[in-house]
Amino acid sequence: MSDPIALPAKNLEHVFYPQSIAVVGATRVAGTVPHDIFANILKDDFQGIIYPVSPKEKSIAGVKAYKYVLDIPDPIDLAVLVFPSNVCHLAMEQCGQKGVKSAIIISAGFREVGAEGIQREERIKKIATKYNISFIGPNCLGVINTDPAVHLNASFARQMPQEGSIGFLSQSGALCTAVLDYAHAKHIGFSKFVSFGNKADISEIDLMMYLKNDPKTKVILVYLEEITAGSAFMQAAKEIILDTGKPILVIKSGRTTEGAAAAASHTGSLAGSDEVCDAALRQVGVIRCATIEEMFNNAIALAYQPLPKNNRVAIITNAGGPGVLATDAAISEKLVLAKFSDQTRDLFKKHLPPTANIKNPVDVIGDARADRYKIALSGALKDDNVDGALVILTPQSMTDIESIADEVSRIANEYDKPTYASFMGETDVAAGITILQKHSIPHYVLPESMCRAFARAFHFKTMREMTYNEPATFSDIAKEKADAILRSAIKAERKHLPEEESIKILEAYGLPILPGGLATTKDEAVQIAEDIGYPVAMKVVSDDVVHKFDVKGVVLNIQTSQQAGAAFYSIHENILKFKPRAVIKGIYVQKMITDGEEVILGVKRDPSFGPVIMFGLGGLFVEVFKDVSFRIAPVGPISAGMMIRDVKSYQILSGARGKKPRDIKSIEQCIQRLSALALDCPQIQELDVNPLIVNDEGMGCFVADARILL
Repeated sequence: MSDPIALPAKNLEHVFYPQSIAVVGATRVAGTVPHDIFANILKDDFQGIIYPVSPKEKSIAGVKAYKYVLDIPDPIDLAVLVFPSNVCHLAMEQCGQKGVKSAIIISAGFREVGAEGIQREERIKKIATKYNISFIGPNCLGVINTDPAVHLNASFARQMPQEGSIGFLSQSGALCTAVLDYAHAKHIGFSKFVSFGNKADISEIDLMMYLKNDPKTKVILVYLEEITAGSAFMQAAKEIILDTGKPILVIKSGRTTEGAAAAASHTGSLAGSDEVCDAALRQVGVIRCATIEEMFNNAIALAYQPLPKNNRVAIITNAGGPGVLATDAAISEKLVLAKFSDQTRDLFKKHLPPTANIKNPVDVIGDARADRYKIALSGALKDDNVDGALVILTPQSMTDIESIADEVSRIANEYDKPTYASFMGETDVAAGITILQKHSIPHYVLPESMCRAFARAFHFKTMREMTYNEPATFSDIAKEKADAILRSAIKAERKHLPEEESIKILEAYGLPILPGGLATTKDEAVQIAEDIGYPVAMKVVSDDVVHKFDVKGVVLNIQTSQQAGAAFYSIHENILKFKPRAVIKGIYVQKMITDGEEVILGVKRDPSFGPVIMFGLGGLFVEVFKDVSFRIAPVGPISAGMMIRDVKSYQILSGARGKKPRDIKSIEQCIQRLSALALDCPQIQELDVNPLIVNDEGMGCFVADARILL
């Protein structure tokens, strides 16, 4: 069990299961939002009582209308506001006086239109706070609950969706109408369907936590244009997935950021908002989707069928080409073609034609009817070596499509293993597809999509079973030393710390530091170099120099005292040449490791998710290929290990081409300590450890350079 998330109490039960509704601002004019909201509630068989509120009308659709909410003689559970935005506050005030505790504000013209709309929205929020009213919106499509106990369509959607087990939450109302039409065509049903608009009160987090405990919902889908409370979103998602096993699928728009300002650190420039969001969602097991089609391809697999216990699939087809395509797609998605037992092969050999392929994929031949699909599918699902089945059908003249669909549906529901189908085509296979969908068999137009959905379901199962371990605690951290350095820098209004101070802060948090010291004269530089032993590196220390290499403020691989003295002067000359006004505090002399792999660690403070930790290999891998991974602090041992393995260049660390593996465990330790530092020190805006030199396995690693921005 995860720690429960603390949220303000919201009156969501009255939003989804009201016994009485007042539509405030209803009209008789068909084709308008105020009319269609009322008409939808009425015609879609709402199981409670509905009251139209209209200052001008005596009745609407044969139902007695009331001039004001306060005129209604009975208690009201839910108010649906469709008045123009400039008078919504008056209606909200009356709802408060009436004792209404839940509302849906459909009306637009609030925060989304600018300063005047923001003022209107703030006025509404103050009234809601005054009377303890929980509300969805404003600027939304509305709320749908397909549960027969209430059958509520408090929206201006064109049609009520089928009942199902998928909960859909969307920040965009316009997208909702397209989603409903898409789902209707594919016989996809919903448990709850919510457009939450500006989320001035009830947010996606409140709604997700409600669906967590909703017995009608198996899968939660969310469309977001912004995540304003990233940490709370992560905590809620983690709690839902761990405590209930319900998958969460998210589409987050705004993947690209145009015209972003250049950051002063590698981490700052690489950890864009979308990269951070992607890492945060993956970290808690949320499935991020790029398109509506991808979202529903995954959703039907997760909602309709059991999760695969492993990734071994059986492919059954009546055509060789699509079987090959499915095989390629399965391997590409890291699935494994199951190896059938001798008993299964004997069964296939006995009952399938001699020309049939009884290996995997199983080709039941183009003239196959339902009996062959029955033998192949039941035999595969019965085999202990098979974790799920992928059924392909191409329409031939002799193919009894509907009978095969019936047989596939019947057999699939007899086993606790997932079965997906791809009846390829459109017109000829339409009736068969309908049968599959009505029997909760996920159907995909293309075999590739089917394989991808199976892989996502298996990945979710794997992630769900992973322990979200608590971050390690370190008894050797000297937090007060780091605080003292940071306080001094902030008091002096410095924007960034010199390397010497940055390294002291890292040392206070137990990161392994190479010996070194600050020299203000040539003789001091030589003495420090002699004391720590050659080779050494020498670097300028100046508040006016952030990127030392760009101004030739670094000299590497110094082997003698003469070279150390010369480097001291040459660095000063270079700085005066490139930055004449720079104030040089001294030259930092540091022990240099000539062997080892360079990696980079970093921290960036994201406004929504908080401190973000970065890892990547140094040099070209970061500079050119942007081969990095991210996690949100706190980062525990398992997440630290996954973070390192996420980068494409991981094999360089693990021992590619006969090289010795590097000390990955020591990197994991550094990531966790950096995570603790980031959480303890909110003054740090960005931090780079670049490079961290990693020695061979068991030999540790060392911080070679560091930069901290405040």
